[in-house]
Amino acid sequence: MSGQATPAQPGPAQPAPAQAQAGHPPLSLRWAVAYMLAATIIALSQGLQQGFVVANLSPLAGDLGVTTATSAWLYVAYTVPRAALPVLLIKVRTHYGLRRFAELGIVIYVIMAFASVWITDFRSAVVVQVLSGAAAAPLSTLGFLYMLEGLAPEWKLRLGLPLALTVLLGGTTLARVVSPALIGDGGFLWVHMTGLGLALVSLMLVFFLPLRPVPRMKVMEGTDFLSFGLIAIGFGGLISAFVMGPIYHWTDMPWIGWMLAMGFTALTLGVIVELNRKTPLLDIRWLASPAILHLTATLFLFRLILSEQAAGAPKMFAILGVAPEQMSWLFAIILLASLMGGLACIAWMRPTRVAWFHLVALLVIAFASWLDSQSSTLTRPMQMIVSQSLVSFASMLFIPPAMMTGLLIALAKGPQYLLSFVIVFISTQTLGGVLGSGLFTTFTTQRQAFHMQGLSEQLTASDPQTMQAVAGRAAALAGQITDSGARTAQAASQIVQAASAEAWVRAYDDAYVLTAFVALIAAAMLLLHLLRDMMARGAETETSGAKP
Repeated sequence: MSGQATPAQPGPAQPAPAQAQAGHPPLSLRWAVAYMLAATIIALSQGLQQGFVVANLSPLAGDLGVTTATSAWLYVAYTVPRAALPVLLIKVRTHYGLRRFAELGIVIYVIMAFASVWITDFRSAVVVQVLSGAAAAPLSTLGFLYMLEGLAPEWKLRLGLPLALTVLLGGTTLARVVSPALIGDGGFLWVHMTGLGLALVSLMLVFFLPLRPVPRMKVMEGTDFLSFGLIAIGFGGLISAFVMGPIYHWTDMPWIGWMLAMGFTALTLGVIVELNRKTPLLDIRWLASPAILHLTATLFLFRLILSEQAAGAPKMFAILGVAPEQMSWLFAIILLASLMGGLACIAWMRPTRVAWFHLVALLVIAFASWLDSQSSTLTRPMQMIVSQSLVSFASMLFIPPAMMTGLLIALAKGPQYLLSFVIVFISTQTLGGVLGSGLFTTFTTQRQAFHMQGLSEQLTASDPQTMQAVAGRAAALAGQITDSGARTAQAASQIVQAASAEAWVRAYDDAYVLTAFVALIAAAMLLLHLLRDMMARGAETETSGAKP
């Protein structure tokens, strides 16, 4: 199918002359904007689907009649195929063609969105989440491709890349904005209907605005499925462990250790298999080159730092009893700050400025984390507007320049590496986000236990301050509870709950301080690297100037 167009400007689906087709000239402004809007809807469709699961695990648990710990398996079920499947899609797209890849991917996604409306129990929810994660995997790639489709080469990295990342990464935040209004008193029906509606719109856009074709090659081999199976098992083991480990305190359940061992073993075997293939799914040797390893380590470190926002403020406010609808406007401002960061990249991002963008981002995050570390049990979303907006703004100062660096490295290696890097980037960022949140949650849980122990030592029956606090709370309950013993017990329970909330806030403050410290260390190392390069260039200039 093709889009409607005037005779003077043929639609993008119509075949172009051979010489133009090879170079893929940019489309007219009207069609370029249409493709960018399509990219936005497709990217937000998959981002919201994931965000609805992340933001609503506790309500989902109640809706399905399971515990919150059990409902976390829904997130695992969605994330594992979402992280692993893009690796296989590198060859699927080349083997079957981009057009078929896009159409089949979006059709499957619509079917899964329709199936989610009919979820009735936990088992069916897990199955649908697995299939939804698999169906959403191609949509991230399509979001990138549609955003870049109509742009001239000089604008693909400068304009298309920041916009694509802004909409792809903004889905989870947007889900926190709209979820309270969608859930209301009617359960998750409107959440599922919203996902289905966006999926249907995305389906229409994919068929109405098809991507221009690229050469097809028969590249699929039977060994591809062996490699993919090992990679999927590896990702599954790591994701399961880092999601469920903090919930069960890691050592309480032996199977968490077995998950970790299985994950690392499967990934090791997958690497061995890929290294001994002529046409592997992943070019491990290229991925293990110094430039790519450095970039991967940089991105992973930044994902750990960004866990301050993903696993920090939302969970802390939930512990303090702040309702999701009271946080929705905070996340709306965070989303706006992310958009502003993307616009800043469009205005000033250049390959020669990547390191300076990263330095500014790290310093901003360090400052914002220090602001967050001043939190108390009286802190509410209003007090975190500035700090959380700064974190969101800084994230968009960091990720697009980093990805631009990776894309330039891939292009220098060869055009066939471009999509490979995009897909590997999506997979590693998904995996890095899970690992970062798991480590952040583990740290706060350990620090909460430490602070609670210290507070418990102060809350003794013989402590005068404790006795006075219990008496004061008991007196306040006199109008509600007539029995003096029940009043005292209720007052003591409230004191313990207040101490637990205080311990949690102190734990999150410790995590914010650690985040600020890590960001400052990373900024210092980056600054030293920049100074070294400047001195080397100065010495080289002096040497060349001294020659006759």
